[in-house]
Amino acid sequence: MALSHGILTSVLILLLFITLVSAQQGGCSVENSRPSVYENNLPGYVVTTVRVEPGFTVKIDPTSPDATFFALQGSELQLSQSVDYEKDSFLLVYLTCQNAAGQSDNLEILVTILNVNDNSPVFKQANFTEVVPEDTKVNATIVTSEALSATDADLDTIYYELTTTVPVTDGYFAIKGVNNPEIYLQKTLDYEKFKRTTLILYARDRPVGSTDTTNTATATINILIEQADTKPPWFLPCTFINEDKSICISSPYAGRVNVSEMSVEPLVLEPGPLYAIDPDYTINEKIMYSIVGGNADQVFSVDADTGNLTMNKAATSPDSYLLQVMATQVNNIQKYSIAVVEIKVVNKSHYPPYFESRIYNGTVFVGQAPGSFVFQAGDPSRPLMIKAVDDDFLDKVNPNIEYYIKNSTDFIATRDGLVLTNVMLQTPGTVTIEAVGKDVVSLQQASTVIVVEVVLAAAVTPPDETHTAQDMAILGGTLAALLLLALIFLGVMIYKQYGKPIKHLMRKKVSKKISGGHQNQSYKPDEHPDVSTNQHEPSEGSSVQPVSQVLEQTALPLPSSNAEEVESLPKSSIASTVTFDQEEKEGETEEETENEKEVKSILKTDRRVADDGYKAVWFKTDVDPEAGEKVEVIEIDAADGDDDSDQDLQKHEEEEDEEDYDKDRGLGASFASETSSRPAAEPTVNTTLADAVADDDSRM
Repeated sequence: MALSHGILTSVLILLLFITLVSAQQGGCSVENSRPSVYENNLPGYVVTTVRVEPGFTVKIDPTSPDATFFALQGSELQLSQSVDYEKDSFLLVYLTCQNAAGQSDNLEILVTILNVNDNSPVFKQANFTEVVPEDTKVNATIVTSEALSATDADLDTIYYELTTTVPVTDGYFAIKGVNNPEIYLQKTLDYEKFKRTTLILYARDRPVGSTDTTNTATATINILIEQADTKPPWFLPCTFINEDKSICISSPYAGRVNVSEMSVEPLVLEPGPLYAIDPDYTINEKIMYSIVGGNADQVFSVDADTGNLTMNKAATSPDSYLLQVMATQVNNIQKYSIAVVEIKVVNKSHYPPYFESRIYNGTVFVGQAPGSFVFQAGDPSRPLMIKAVDDDFLDKVNPNIEYYIKNSTDFIATRDGLVLTNVMLQTPGTVTIEAVGKDVVSLQQASTVIVVEVVLAAAVTPPDETHTAQDMAILGGTLAALLLLALIFLGVMIYKQYGKPIKHLMRKKVSKKISGGHQNQSYKPDEHPDVSTNQHEPSEGSSVQPVSQVLEQTALPLPSSNAEEVESLPKSSIASTVTFDQEEKEGETEEETENEKEVKSILKTDRRVADDGYKAVWFKTDVDPEAGEKVEVIEIDAADGDDDSDQDLQKHEEEEDEEDYDKDRGLGASFASETSSRPAAEPTVNTTLADAVADDDSRM
């Protein structure tokens, strides 16, 4: 029978000395009276060796506490059965040593049983099921440590580990510590993400990663998520904006009403009627509706239970209404959503749109690129175009109609009604599609059928060379740009070739009109046209120009202000201001201001006696015949001179026009030589035409 650890400890201390003395004094002794043995041994395990002197015998005292566990085989003390540390941690046995005279002595052997890790931890309950509300707070305890603690018969320390069998639920639940199996919530639950999960709790008698033999026990915890009232209502249809689908945003609603007309039926809205749900669908709280904004003059109302939008009175203004409709939970008004409803007030449409043809026939070729035209059947050069008309318009053309293909994604329709391929068609055959023309204002629509024959492109450009509508548009834009550049280049060339002569002729015509109204009527033309022009040329170094050049230049236009000043001058001092045309002289205006030479006037009121080579026409304001001065008077017949002067002047100007035109057109070399021989800056000369003629006559 097994003794307690406390009793055995005290007995060992008390008997230790007695045993040693008796072992030495008697005829028997043991090699080790305090051996240690691991549990779970096999029968016959040698505990110690007994030495017996001659004349002595040894045997096991049957009154020993644990005599049944031992046996003597010769000189070996063996265990007769397996021992278990969890049952017996010490074994005590006595050996009796007796001599031939009958004297005996006892030997005590105390065997210590060593523990072996031969037991696994044990949970009180191997399976758990816990219902966890969705709105459970983070860090809240899900399963207590008392319910989850495991025991070990080896009295080892238990190490715990928690895992999940559902990957998406990893990280939501955890244990308080490696030696504390209490499970708590680590992340906020979402019923839409997962509704249940299974956790596995491991209990080990050695730390994770230990090289020692480890015994493990497991417990299964089933977690059921219970949906809670956590989300506000959603207007449908709506679009999820996050991956976990916890937020759904609805699109605005749109409707139409006729101006000055009250509808008694619920309004038809797009994309559908007003409808909101409780996304916590297992709870499905009741929803009520109300208009909270944008309802000017209270024209509209909404049914609190159904969400149907109706009219209280007719809309008298063509302005649109932006209604704000709120959907709230009956049990909690703080859970709400707002939807925007745009109601457009339009003029009433008396006639819906319709297609003039109920069936359209088209042809498309196999292998054409997406975006290619569908051509009219029998005419591959004309793209197929569908057209819906509306009798509400005088020309039956409704600009608000848009087209789309209803039952096929292989084709698309443009706003103009052209039908295009949306994919590359691979096999020949017949495709029947439905096209819809919709009035985006009145929301009325019409439909038609298009039968498209998909044929092999036997004599058609290969697919890689097919030009789509986009290609043709790019080509047209390129050609237009090239044409514009060509026109600009042609205009520049024409201007360089003919711009100056045309400009010169236009200036001449204008100057004739101006000079004709401001000519000095007292002027008489030269009566000697045969006189050589050399007589009128100034001497070398002189800045005075001949009269012929002055007459030539008087054909240039004069400003109106100068003409008025000329007419206002007295007859004795009438002068014509002659200004050279700087543009006609190849841009010499800038040089004129820098290189202008001093010009001496040939008009004088005082007579110079000294002859220094300077010639001038002078006027004496007061002539005294008695002084003996010789006065030469030039008489001009105004009646005869006017006509002759005008004719000669006109003829002279026409000759100059022809000469200038010939020079500007082709005589580039002579023009260059002429311009190079001229001075850098042409002077401006103020003179009197009558004085110039008189001087010319006196020279003759």
